[in-house]
Amino acid sequence: MVLSISGVLLFGVIVFLFFRKDNLKLSHAIVCALFGFYLAGSAIAPGIQAGGATLANLIGNIPF
Repeated sequence: MVLSISGVLLFGVIVFLFFRKDNLKLSHAIVCALFGFYLAGSAIAPGIQAGGATLANLIGNIPF
């Protein structure tokens, strides 16, 4: 739950920065959001979530 909220917040900030700095069109942002929404309801969603969790775990284990 915490990972998914953090991921949503992270991607939200990235989209906002693209929108402000790199001239991302609002229509493109809406299409990307709809794609993510429909992708989350597909059969591949558990694999994407597992990959994201694995990546987060890998990054979390990097010693600083």
